[in-house]
This record gives sequence, C-alpha cells and structure tokens, in this order.
Amino acid sequence: MNTPSSRTTRYIVRAAVIAAIYAALTLALQPISYGAVQLRFSEALTLLPILLAEAVPGVTVGCLLANILGGSMLPDVIFGTLATLLAALATRRLRKRFWLAAAMPVLFNGLIVGAVVHYCYAPEMALPLCMLSVAAGEAVACFVVGPLLIGVLKKLPAGVLQH
Repeated sequence: MNTPSSRTTRYIVRAAVIAAIYAALTLALQPISYGAVQLRFSEALTLLPILLAEAVPGVTVGCLLANILGGSMLPDVIFGTLATLLAALATRRLRKRFWLAAAMPVLFNGLIVGAVVHYCYAPEMALPLCMLSVAAGEAVACFVVGPLLIGVLKKLPAGVLQH
C-alpha cells in the first residue's frame, strides 16, 4: 500500500541511509577527506538529488555528521554543511541538465569550503589556491565518480528509486 504515511516514512529512511553512507564513507577515508588538499569520495553522493529529493537532506545531514565526527572546527561544521545544502538544492533544481547540476557542488564547495580551509586550517596557503584545491577534489567526485554512481542507479529495476 502506498499511503501518504508510507511515502513519508520511505522519504525519511532514504534520507537517513544517504546521510549514514555519506558520513561513513567520509570517516572511513578520513586521511583524504579532510584538510587543505582533500578528496571526499562521499561527495559523489551530492549528485543523488538529480534522482531523489530526499538526497538533499540526506547529504546535508551526512556532511554535518562527518564534519562533527571528523573533528572539524566549528566554522567548517557550519559553512561546510551550508555549502553542501546549497549545492544539493541547486543540483536538485538543475537535475534535468546533468553536467550543470554536477557543477554545483564543485562551485559551492570550492568557494565556501575553500575559504574555510584557508581561514581555519591553512592560512599560509593563498585563498584562491585553497578554493582551487577544494574544487579540484570536488570535480573528481562530481565529474568522475558521481556520474558512474548515477549511471549504476539508473540501471536499477523500475520502481526501486520511485516513491
């Protein structure tokens, strides 16, 4: 039965699973997930809003958890999570234009997280270089790993990703 209550429950559970996967993957790859030069493979999940609305809160909460549990400084917890939320919302909005949607996490994280990295962790590194470094890692996640993930998910049997 597909009642409004079951749809709401499914939405919450999917968002929670996405959050858990994001946080677990980030923490499992902690040496490369944090710092001035970072590559968060979990950021490939920021393309999930192309397929699922519940991925917006999922990746946002996942990022928040990963930043808290990973020992990030408070500005990183706040602004890193905000960058992920803004990127997820923009990705969802642009979901019919895949590559433009995929560019949103690169843009938001490059600018916002790059600034946080500079001011909180690597003030000796020039601000534009911090932004470029974060954007480059994000580009790998969103232009290489993310499209592979979306391609696999689109091949799942009909109904698996539907509400």
